[in-house]
Amino acid sequence: MVRCSSPSGLRVELTHVDSDGNFSKFELLRRAAMRSSHRVARLTAGHSAAEVKAAAPGGSSQVEAPVHPGNGEFLMDLAIGTPSLAYSAILDTGSDLIWTQCKPCLECFSQPTAVFDPSNSSTYKKLPCSGDLCQALPTSRCATSACEYLYTYGDSSSTQGVLASETFGFGGGANATAVPGVAFGCGDTNQGSGFTQAGGIVGLGRGPLSLISQLGLGKFSYCLTSFNQSKKSPLLFGSLADLSAGEAATAVQTIPLLKNPQQPSFYYLPLKGITVGGARLQIPSSAFALQDDGTGGVIIDSGTSITYLVAAGYRQVKRAFLNQVQLPVADGSDVGLDVCFSLPAESSSVEVPKLTFNFDGADLDLPAENYIIADSSTGLLCLTIMGSRGLSIIGNFQQQNLHVLYDLKEEALSFVSAQCDTL
Repeated sequence: MVRCSSPSGLRVELTHVDSDGNFSKFELLRRAAMRSSHRVARLTAGHSAAEVKAAAPGGSSQVEAPVHPGNGEFLMDLAIGTPSLAYSAILDTGSDLIWTQCKPCLECFSQPTAVFDPSNSSTYKKLPCSGDLCQALPTSRCATSACEYLYTYGDSSSTQGVLASETFGFGGGANATAVPGVAFGCGDTNQGSGFTQAGGIVGLGRGPLSLISQLGLGKFSYCLTSFNQSKKSPLLFGSLADLSAGEAATAVQTIPLLKNPQQPSFYYLPLKGITVGGARLQIPSSAFALQDDGTGGVIIDSGTSITYLVAAGYRQVKRAFLNQVQLPVADGSDVGLDVCFSLPAESSSVEVPKLTFNFDGADLDLPAENYIIADSSTGLLCLTIMGSRGLSIIGNFQQQNLHVLYDLKEEALSFVSAQCDTL
């Protein structure tokens, strides 16, 4: 098995996909809601039917290719090869494979940076078919002793090419850390319009192909800055992924991570209930439960902005906000949200009910800005929670200014409030 040699800790800066777009708050929300709608469709498609028919790498025969969610909300800057080539990749906690587009391209989409040419790198190496990581691929074949792969996403986009190892640079600039022997997909046939803001994807899921698994550092954390800020968000690995610093350490809460053998990449959480305005909602205990057949459950996902709740839970949340918010109901279809209200013309503040997610062992009390967005230009105040089928998702809007730690060794997720732009 190929193992990369890594330092004890790494820091990478994350950039929101819309941070350089000079969008208004309304436009940011509408774009995020649209992407989230597509993302949840991919996540639930892969959740309910984990396999689709797809062409095998390098041939026309039909094989079963598992579906992965695809796309995301945050970009990370990386470097690859020797000499190194800078590129940006989409961060995805819902999948495992690290990949970038490679020359010579048979079919490649337009990307903002140069396409990687493995022939120019002295550290590029194709990985053998007999290796553990080749065996870990959901769909692969052996061609001239090299491991070829196909990785398919829920919107029918895909990457196809050779599994290889390379030196990756993390951190950027003079302080970049070079990590040799990272296994990645060198894709020469890549399809999908949703990838064009970057040159590939970095999977941070729970499988052996993901970056966190290959680094062997055991844990990672991120702290996402406010939705309408352009400031970057820190992504920390290993020893740097620490919530224990400072007075806030006493406020750290920890819950167990659940596993789903049917969707091994996802990070499932034990959500037991929801409280709105101080009253625990009458949601059936089964609404958020992970079922024995792999259906249901709640995941935390960096690549979805809006939180999605299955109908049994969402109906109760929607009813509670409609009953407790003392404002006229408004049409939020232009934004892409379901529960919206009309802002009063002359008011600097609006009272909204408190929202708490009740987990097994911890309660996440959300500040209003993590579930309500108000836009004076449109006169709308909207709840950033929507309904879904089969799978519930805690999105990144609800994770703003929350330092979230994924501990793969302890199988636990910890969180604490933080000012993310100061970390």
